[in-house]
Amino acid sequence: MVLSAHTTGPRARHVLPLATGLLIAAAAALSASAGPDGNFPEADTIPTTRTDLTAKDRARVDKVVAPTRDFSKPERFEAMPAGAATSRATVGINSFSDFSANLSFEGERDFKLGNGLFKKLWVPAPSSTQASDGLGPLYNARSCQRCHLKDGRGHPPAGPDDAATSMFLRLSVPPKTDLDREALDSKVLLSVPEPTYGGQLQDFAAPGIPIEGRMRIDYEDVPVSLAGGETVVLRAPTYSVTDLGYGPMDPDVLLSPRVASPMIGLGLLEAIHPADILAHADPEDADGDGISGKPNLVLDPETSELTLGRFGWKASMPDVRTQSANAFSGDIGISTPEVPDPYGDCTDNQPACKTLPTGVQERLGTTEAPDPVMDLVAFYSRNLAVPARRDIDAPEVLAGKKLFYEAGC
Repeated sequence: MVLSAHTTGPRARHVLPLATGLLIAAAAALSASAGPDGNFPEADTIPTTRTDLTAKDRARVDKVVAPTRDFSKPERFEAMPAGAATSRATVGINSFSDFSANLSFEGERDFKLGNGLFKKLWVPAPSSTQASDGLGPLYNARSCQRCHLKDGRGHPPAGPDDAATSMFLRLSVPPKTDLDREALDSKVLLSVPEPTYGGQLQDFAAPGIPIEGRMRIDYEDVPVSLAGGETVVLRAPTYSVTDLGYGPMDPDVLLSPRVASPMIGLGLLEAIHPADILAHADPEDADGDGISGKPNLVLDPETSELTLGRFGWKASMPDVRTQSANAFSGDIGISTPEVPDPYGDCTDNQPACKTLPTGVQERLGTTEAPDPVMDLVAFYSRNLAVPARRDIDAPEVLAGKKLFYEAGC
């Protein structure tokens, strides 16, 4: 059986100086509606004004992040997009894997411990390596690093023989009951999982049970004529699922592809004040620039109150730790204090999946990745440094920057 879904609509990518780009990124990939005055009445606990800066400091910040109009020379702060945290290490294949330059000695230690856990290869339970078992039962990768290659961006398969480790499919169905709609309205659910296969397609499984299926991508060449008379060929993907292991999917299933995001700068994004994010919201495109950024509101797992979503392709996670814990569960099938189910994305319609051994070691904790695993992984993820800019004063770089601004990017 093959299920397919088409992706449609234009794709826009904005690459801005990091201080501006991170601030806008937190508001542009987002989706809860504001009132006519731009306020968000359902999120009374989110501050909409900043009280941590004096008027003088606020003016200094605004000056630093304001888009330049002088392209004859680089901006004063351009070489160090992450400020004192910017990495000036030698450029190479590990350029996205350096730690923030302003870490203390103890911080560097914790970063390296977190790096070890980020790269850790998990194995199915039971295993002689008891501190490493618990993989799956259904999973997409054996480690965080397998998806976030060298802490950088993943990639779609180039063709049918290329691995899809750094890309997977989210699964959902339209709400069909009042309970579904209530859960979505209250943010208890952000989407309704497919009844049998859950919220994401896992293409690996522990011994003894079948995989859920395999993602398939078919490409159609689409010629596009450019203003200068040239013609380029783009590839339009069609996504489908083959080799289903647990019977047919819901006929209304929605397939949403996800490519692993780069890891650098996450701590900076997490540190942006909520009021600065809300200040960039423009759900009705009131300024006419063609961009309608809408903040996404999600439940804080600790307080159960609405807060800003910042991470994930649709800003569905409020902070780095929550994002990491959900990735441990959905991608690797490893339980954490935040997501304690040791069976990951297994559903009640996959009963054999929930009969397999787990990797919980009671002497270590009640989950497969007990504390301090998440403390260290979250610390590592927050402190992967943004590299210093290169060649910022090169004439061709400045000329390209000017064109980039003029194009509205």
